[in-house]
Amino acid sequence: MSSSNTTGSSPLTFILTGIPSLPMSSYWVAWPLCCLYVLMLLGNCTLLWMIRTDHSLHTPMYYFLSMLAAADLGLSLSTLPTMLAIFWFESTSLRFEACIVQMYFIHSFSAIESGVLVAMAFDRFVAICYPLRYTSVLTSSLITKAGGAIVLRGVCVVLPVAILIKKMPFCRSRILSHSFCLHQDMLRVVCGDVRVNSLYGLMAVILTKGLDILAILLSYTMIIRAILSIVSQEARAKAFSTCISHLCAVLIFYIPLISLSIIHRFGKHLPPLTHTLLADAYLLVPPVLNPLVYSWKTKRIRRRILVLLCPRGTRQRV
Repeated sequence: MSSSNTTGSSPLTFILTGIPSLPMSSYWVAWPLCCLYVLMLLGNCTLLWMIRTDHSLHTPMYYFLSMLAAADLGLSLSTLPTMLAIFWFESTSLRFEACIVQMYFIHSFSAIESGVLVAMAFDRFVAICYPLRYTSVLTSSLITKAGGAIVLRGVCVVLPVAILIKKMPFCRSRILSHSFCLHQDMLRVVCGDVRVNSLYGLMAVILTKGLDILAILLSYTMIIRAILSIVSQEARAKAFSTCISHLCAVLIFYIPLISLSIIHRFGKHLPPLTHTLLADAYLLVPPVLNPLVYSWKTKRIRRRILVLLCPRGTRQRV
C-alpha cells in the first residue's frame, strides 16, 4: 500500500461519523444541537460582556472567569463547523488539513481550559488561606502573566502532536468515530508505526491535564484544611460556598475527560454510541453548563443578570 497522504491525484479526506444507529438527517438531533450552541454562545458572550463593562467585576476571580468563558467559546467553535455540517447537511467528508487544524484547536483549547481551572483553584486558595494578602498576591501583572503562560502552554504542547501526525501515512479505512477530529481517533487509521505519536500524546496529556489535576487536588486539600480550622460554622459555610462554582466547573470538565480517556484505552468492546456520547459530553457540556453554574451560584453575576432583565425594582429584591 502507498504511504502517501493522497489517493491518486485526489486529496486525502476523512469520513466523520454522526451518532451511531441514527440517520444523518436527524433533525430532532440537529435542532437540540443548534440550541446548545446558541446557549453556549449567549452564556459565554454574556459573561465576557458583563465582566468587561461592570467595574465591580474587575477582580482576579472574574478575570479568570472571563478566561474560562473565552476557552469555552474556542472549544465549542472548534467543533461547530463539522457538527452542524453532519447533522444539517449530511456532509461527512473533511479534508486532511482541515481535520488536523480542527484537532489542533480542540486539544489546544482543552489544555487552555484545564490551565485556567488551575489558576482559578489558586485564586480560591489565596482567597481562603491568605485573605489579607489576596490583592497583593493576585496583582494585574501576575494575572496577565498567568493567562499568557496558560495560552502559551496550550499552543506549544499540542503543536508537536499536529506536526507528528501530519507526517504519518493514512492508508486504511479513513472513517473516524466522532463528528470531529481527535488525536486518538486519527491514530486508529494510521498505516504505520504510531509509537512516537502515542508516547508524545500521552506525555502531552500528563504535562497538561495530569499536572493540572494534581495542582487542583493540592489546592483543595489546603483549602479544606483552612476551612476546617475556622471556628464559626457560618464563616466555614460561607468560605466553602465561594468554591462551589469552581468545583462544579472542575467536575463538569474532568469527569467526561477522564471517562473518555479510560474508554479509549480499555473500553474497545463497548458500543460505539458510548464513545460518541462521552466525546460529545466532553466537548459540549462544559461550555454550556459553566455560564449557567456561575450565573446561578455567583451572587454578583446573578444580581447583574437580574438587573439587566428586570431593571425596575430588582435592586431591592436581590
